[in-house]
Amino acid sequence: MSALSELVLGVRFAVAGGRSAWARTLMTALGTGAAVVLLLIAASVPSVLAGRDGRHQGREVTVSESAPRSPGSFLYADASTLFGGTPVRGTLLRPDGPRAPVPPGLDALPGPGEMAVSPALGRLLAAPEGRLLRERLPYRTVARIGGAGLVGPAELAYYAYGSGLGERTADGRADSFGHNMGADRPSSAVLLPLTTVALVVLLLPVLVFTAAAARFGGERRDRRLAAVRLVGADPAMVRRMTAGESLAGALPGLVAGAALFALVREAAGWFTVWDVNAFPADLAPHPALAAAVLVAVPLCAVAASQTALRGVAVEPLGVVRGTGPVRRRLWWRLVPIAAGLVVLVVPGRTGPVSAWDAAAVAAGALLTLAGVAALLPWLIEAVARRLGGGPVSWQLAVRRLRVDGGRAARAVSGVVVAAAGAIALLMLFGAVQSDFMRPTQLHTARAQLGLFSLRTDHPEEPRRLLEELSATEGVTGASAALTGSVRRPGPLEPGESFAPTTALTVADCASLRELARLPSCADGDVFLARVHGVEGPDDDYLAETARPGGWVDVGHGASSWGIPATARTVEGRRDPLGRMTFGVLATPGALDPAALPEPGLSAAVFLDRSVPDAAERARNAVARVSPLIRVDTVQDLARDRQFTSLRRGVLVAAALTMAVVALSLLVATVEQLRDRRRLLSSLVAFGTPRRTLVCSVLWQTALPVALGMALAVAAGTGLGALVLRLIDRSVTGAELLVAWPVAAVGAALVAAVTLLSLPALWRQMRPDGLRTE
Repeated sequence: MSALSELVLGVRFAVAGGRSAWARTLMTALGTGAAVVLLLIAASVPSVLAGRDGRHQGREVTVSESAPRSPGSFLYADASTLFGGTPVRGTLLRPDGPRAPVPPGLDALPGPGEMAVSPALGRLLAAPEGRLLRERLPYRTVARIGGAGLVGPAELAYYAYGSGLGERTADGRADSFGHNMGADRPSSAVLLPLTTVALVVLLLPVLVFTAAAARFGGERRDRRLAAVRLVGADPAMVRRMTAGESLAGALPGLVAGAALFALVREAAGWFTVWDVNAFPADLAPHPALAAAVLVAVPLCAVAASQTALRGVAVEPLGVVRGTGPVRRRLWWRLVPIAAGLVVLVVPGRTGPVSAWDAAAVAAGALLTLAGVAALLPWLIEAVARRLGGGPVSWQLAVRRLRVDGGRAARAVSGVVVAAAGAIALLMLFGAVQSDFMRPTQLHTARAQLGLFSLRTDHPEEPRRLLEELSATEGVTGASAALTGSVRRPGPLEPGESFAPTTALTVADCASLRELARLPSCADGDVFLARVHGVEGPDDDYLAETARPGGWVDVGHGASSWGIPATARTVEGRRDPLGRMTFGVLATPGALDPAALPEPGLSAAVFLDRSVPDAAERARNAVARVSPLIRVDTVQDLARDRQFTSLRRGVLVAAALTMAVVALSLLVATVEQLRDRRRLLSSLVAFGTPRRTLVCSVLWQTALPVALGMALAVAAGTGLGALVLRLIDRSVTGAELLVAWPVAAVGAALVAAVTLLSLPALWRQMRPDGLRTE
């Protein structure tokens, strides 16, 4: 019989062996299919990011020197906002002529009073929950933005006609879209190792699960192979038949995984992971990576099945395992761990983290976690050999672990590897999170929203803002001011390269009191605010620029203004938005706001947080005054968005990975109980209490889990410490504490799986389990 015929015979065993054979093949196919889906999604990540980046660059206004006014130019301004914490990207466009370019995703520019919206924004505006956002965007929807103009199908974006755009209020003038951002920027010295370790942690448990799935139905398969030996097959033929049987489950799993990936791909736009939302066309695995997945998964299944036969002697009269298992060798299991330590420790780092360092981190993490998975079977059997007597349930469990500790290790190895990787990741996040958070020096107790505009053509905007906000439900107060600068009049003195300049603020008395400590204030008053320290000019500089009874140039010499002799010097204070106030403070009665040639706007809003949607209502009030006023949420700490997204995405993905592995553990546990049905029924028939057998199964799970979690804590903390060393961080007690919650979660998952398997255990202890053929 040829080798090919033997492989085909193995396939026939898998598909023609009755209901039990079909069940084993189906479980193997499901396990393989789940691994294929996850690996193909991971292989699609580069394509997803490249597609998003390309569309983002294609819709950006070309950045260059301001384009001259022509029939093919346009004015543009950013009008983005937030709604319910979700960014809404908005752009105002005003064409200078009929040949103005159209942004990607549109066939024509919106006209006066019109806007084009993304499909997701269109659905939101049409839904009841989008009522407040509709008030903020007072335009008529005339078009939908196509996929070429969106980074993802769930993006909220719009283009609107900017009827109020002028030369000074626009962000600029351009004549084309498409901004080439040049070469990729180097990744952060911290984010690159974090991302690398995250990928290893998320994918390695999938490979462990794939190897375990290939061993489903091991004991029944061994008995069937013994029957094949009885009719003349030799050990080599048995191995080839086993490979064929593994392929019978792995190949359908490949097909099922590819089909499921196609379904996931079509539904990609409905899911957002790690703040990333992709079009179906983006979810395209790199051909080389996809080919590697399609080849590696079946090979992994075959290799796992062949390894399972290494400790089993399939003889013509039965399967021989001996009175005790072959003593597992320890040395080769330590080699991957030692190699990982060498990769992470020896090279060191003397400069910025590079792609080579990321590859070293990936290799070191992969070797270390693979070594953990290889070490676990030896550890379980070594401990089981040294355990003494105890209750009957304990002795039954220990005996089972001594005979076949490898199966118990395989059952929990995926959770152990995932837990060890999660511990390392949490240590990294805990150690570096301070690098991605900085105090804003903002006072959330004084203001909840900050308003900014670099330039305005309407000096009355502060007054209009205060009127609109005062009539808005949920707003308890507001301050608003126009900002500019004044400088000393006259020619430059010898040795001066520019005239001394200081800040100018024009606001009503209530707003000025938020900026300085005023003894009293009435319209027509002027104050000179000074600060001590490094956050403002010293007193001599302020006196040289502006002093009571002196003259200053307002707006770069546009006009001169005499500071009243009654102007009082006051102490500036930090405003609600965290900035220290200094310079000239004037009320509208003392200085007409229209005299400021290029004023900016700064305002703070105070909200009643007990009022639902108070922030959204305030944003609507600001938009009624001008859509060009930027509204920011006041926060005590500013968090890096990329780091926050990475941390949230990795933790969610790690939780999903552990859940998938736990689900596979449930399937494997039930399958093992089916294989032991005859033994369990025999014990019950001889009078063994069912409670004893249940406790025995619990002990068989609890001991490997306890050892596995201890190994995960040791490996995870060690790996985390080594990667922290690579990025010049030290380990503190706070980082070490994160290990125990992860270990507890892993143990809880395994305990839940064990409890869920108890009904199956109860069924296997029925007397009909003694039937044989």
